[in-house]
Formats: sequence, structure tokens, C-alpha cells
Amino acid sequence: MDNSTDNWDPALTRLLSSLKEVQSDGEDVAFLSELLQSKQLHALVQVHNKIVAAQCKDDKFYPLLSNAMQVTLEVLEMFGEVVISSNEYKELLKLLQKPHFQAILCTHDAVAQKDYYPHLPDIPADADDEEETVKIVQLVKSDEPLGATIKTDEETGKIVIARVMHGGAADRSGLIHAGDEVIEVNGISVENKSPADVLSILVRSNQSSEGTITFKLVPSFGKGGSRESKVRVRALFHYNSAEDPYIPCKEAGLNFKKGDILHIVSQDDAYWWQARREGDRVMRAGLIPSRALQEGRIIHERQIDPQTLDGKAALCSPSAANSDCGPKTPCSPTPNATALLPCKSTPKVKKIIYDIKENDDFDREMIPTYEEVARLYPRPGLIRPIVLVGAPGVGRNELRRRLVATDPEKYVTPVPYTSRAQKTSEQNGKEYVFVTREKMEQDISEGKFIEHGEYKGNLYGTSAESVETIVNSGRVCVLSPHWQALKMLRTPRLRPYIIFIKPPSLKTLSETRTAANARSTFDKESSRAFTEEEFADIIRSSNRINFLYGYMFDEEIVNEDLATALTQLLKMAWRVQSEPLWVPAAWVQ
Repeated sequence: MDNSTDNWDPALTRLLSSLKEVQSDGEDVAFLSELLQSKQLHALVQVHNKIVAAQCKDDKFYPLLSNAMQVTLEVLEMFGEVVISSNEYKELLKLLQKPHFQAILCTHDAVAQKDYYPHLPDIPADADDEEETVKIVQLVKSDEPLGATIKTDEETGKIVIARVMHGGAADRSGLIHAGDEVIEVNGISVENKSPADVLSILVRSNQSSEGTITFKLVPSFGKGGSRESKVRVRALFHYNSAEDPYIPCKEAGLNFKKGDILHIVSQDDAYWWQARREGDRVMRAGLIPSRALQEGRIIHERQIDPQTLDGKAALCSPSAANSDCGPKTPCSPTPNATALLPCKSTPKVKKIIYDIKENDDFDREMIPTYEEVARLYPRPGLIRPIVLVGAPGVGRNELRRRLVATDPEKYVTPVPYTSRAQKTSEQNGKEYVFVTREKMEQDISEGKFIEHGEYKGNLYGTSAESVETIVNSGRVCVLSPHWQALKMLRTPRLRPYIIFIKPPSLKTLSETRTAANARSTFDKESSRAFTEEEFADIIRSSNRINFLYGYMFDEEIVNEDLATALTQLLKMAWRVQSEPLWVPAAWVQ
């Protein structure tokens, strides 16, 4: 191989070397050998490699100019004004005049100018300049929904675009905006028709027309498409749009489950937000109830059935309004409405007292809907406490003990404080930290304890300082506090990872605890088995805790079998210290 081929592409060189090792004098081998040694192929490979390298550096290509053909014509005109006899000049002039080369330049300009969209019909020459301005929008049909909803304007009675869904076909076209008046669909007038009639026309046209759907619209001249929001929220309730009679368009609804992370892309509508589930590949947003709307529904549900513990929200409030048709529409389906929504009025929450000594009134007034979140990335020095919460008797303390036993150097439980007298067999700071009742009462009044209680005339509690000491030492603090302590623990300072220990069904709970010869935690005086009533109390208490504090939980474990539950707990404990997780947005600011 001569020196002129020293800079050849390595892949071509290796291929040519392999070909020479083939002991064959056939015509095919000779042809391939000649092709691999051609300068033209080498030049093409170099161009390919540069394009690939550029693509790896930047996924987007931008044309340097969009009038390459015009520049070529200007160059040819300049060549016509001078006389040059060099061979290079003649070769370039001949190349620029070739039809195939000019066709490539014209295609380049068409792509650069995005001149490949469907062309709109020309405006008639005899059109009256004083007539209303209209625009004709033509969209290519596909299986994807249009991504827009319509409504009847309450004042004019005309059909208008109610909203355009972010990421949908209508939004990507950039030609359809909220407020545009619809005049025709595929040449069929929509005058004096209801939204339902227009949808029927659209369905028939979609079945019969070929290739495109054409809208004649009167522009609203309002604001164009709004920029996508970057807000992420954790859903604190389940939602199924098929069960919601007041959503403007069921097909546009986004279903989600409690705990799903949602990307809120638009909050322009007071009642219906546009959102996508985080991680979904579908870019078209869907409708979900806004925070104000969902809060109103939950308030109404609590007023109707104060004892409901499952947290399900009603889908209709006592008075509702059609956000698409105006605030005066009654709470019942009407022919001209595309959707009916509850009114914005939010009455005060009615207090519900479960047990006055547990003081759940404040927590009962919490109305969990959405919580703004952000990712918290693990880093050196960031040790998040693990908090196990659950009903008495569900096994959270046993799980805490077993987790600590797997690695006592890593997982640590704070030593509780008490005002009772120290026994001779006890060591201060090991089983308990012994303090006087006066000192402990003073610290409690100053908010220095995350939880406290009294048993047989003695105070017991866990101090906030002891938790922070463990966290600052680089170890994982493991807690199993009373559920009301979550209000003091769930702070930006501690950033705990809260795991709800949930009992299985009543039947399974009774069977598994009886088989394991479990001892009741309700009777501190004697060791005995659980009673059926105590099993039922565990289920009831668990439901209430989940209802009042479920919006704080990061994970849940159904404690049917201790070994299985411990395995799940260990996996969660590893994740919280090693993976980026969603937390309240205030924790990462």
C-alpha cells in the first residue's frame, strides 16, 4: 500500500487486509479490492465519520443557510462576468450548472425552510378586506387524539377551542390555540351546533376523509401556547377519569395512583391542570383535577360522611360549574356542556373527633391532594433517618430491632429518656437516659422531644437532640415512634424516609400471629396471645393512621411474614442511602 493510503479509515484498511488474505482470484474479489482502494469510497467514509461525530456531539443539526440555490445562481452570474481559463474554474462552472446538483440544493433549501408542510388554500381573489380574518388549519390524521377540547361560548353561543393539550397534535402544530372560534370541520359548518354535534362531525369526517383533517378557525388573537411548567408533584390520592362525570373530556383525562409522580405542564385552568406521569414516553399531557378542585371534593365528602376512613373523594360537590361554559351552569349535564366542574367555593372543614385524648382534630383538617417534590440525590454527609410507623401490635418495633441487629454499627436507635427511678441493674445512657420529672417536663414544654408519654406515673420520650446526634455521626437512625410524632420528624432538617408498616387482612393477621405464637403488646402486665378484638383494633387503627398521615409515607410494607418484611425493609434502607429519591421540594432548596 502506497503512502497515499496511510491516512485511510482504519476499518477500510482492516477490511482490505482481510480481503488480501483470501486465496482467490475471482472477479468478485478483484472488484471488491478495487472498490476498497478507491479514493471516492474513502472520501464518502470520511464524510460519514464526520457526520456521526457531529451527531454524537449535538443531536440537532441546523442549516447554515436556507437559500443555497440563490447563492449558487449569484455565483454563476459572477462567473459570467469574468473570463478564467483554468481547469478548476471550468470544472466548478460545469458542476454548478448540472441539474442533479441544483436539485440537491433546492431540496436542501426546502428542508431548511420547512417547506414540506401541507400548503393552505390560497385566499380567494374576490375576498372582502373587511370580512373577518380566518385561518385554515390542516392536520395529518393518525391514531393519536387531536389533543384539544371544545366548548360553547356562553355569550356568543359559538363553538370555540376550550384548551389545547400540551404535547398533543394540535399543540405541536402551533396553529390551534385556546379561544379560536371553530367555523368548519372538513368543510362542514358548525353554526348553531353543540359540542357533541361537532364531535360527531369530526368522527364521521375522520372515518371518511383521507390523509388530513381541515379546520376553518377565527383566530382568538390571544396569547399563544404557554411554556411548560417544570413543577413535579406527588399524587396523594387515586384518580380515574372514567369515573369522573365532570371532566371536560374523558379521553383527555390522565389516570394516576396515589404516590405517582406527575409533571404539571400547565396550571392555566383553575379547575383542570394538564400533566404527564413522570417517566412516561407519551408526550401528550392529560387532564387532572386541580388542587383547589380536589380539595373542594374532599371537603364535601367529609361533610357528607364524616366517619369515612378510606380517603376516597366524591366526584361531585353540592354546587358545580362548567369551567368551559361559565360559572353559572348548574351541577347537572347540559346539552351544550363538554364538562361540569365543582364551584371554587371552599367551605371550612368540619372537625371530626375520633378520640379526644389522641387529639387528631388538627390532622383531620389536613386535605392531602398534591405535594410538590424534587429529587434528592445521595451525597456524603447526607444520612436520612428511617422511620417505621404503624398501629400498635402491627410489628414495627420488632422490625426495627431486627434491622438494627443486621448491622449495629450502621443502624442505631436513640436511647429513650425517662423520669422513673434507675434500677440497680441499669446503666444510665444504655437502657434509658434518666432525668428528673421537672427537667423532662421543662424540655417537653420547650419542644425538645419528638414524642413523649406517661406510663404508671413516669414520663418516657425520645429527644430530638439524640436523633440529630446519631445522624451527625454518619450512622442511620432507626425510629418507630407514635404516628403523631411525624409532624415533628418530617422536616427539611432531618429529611426522614417514612415507611408505613401495614397489617395484612384480618383473617391473615389472626392466622399468622397465632401460628407464630405472637404475644400481645396491648397487655404490659402479662404475656398472652392477641385476642380477636385486638386484631380488629390493629386493622382499624392502621386504616385511621393511613387516612390521616398517608400523604407523608414514602413506602409501605405489609407485615404478613416477619422474614419477608425484613427483606423488604433492608432493600428500602439500601435505596434511601444510595439512590436519588423524590422528596418535598422544600427539602432540596
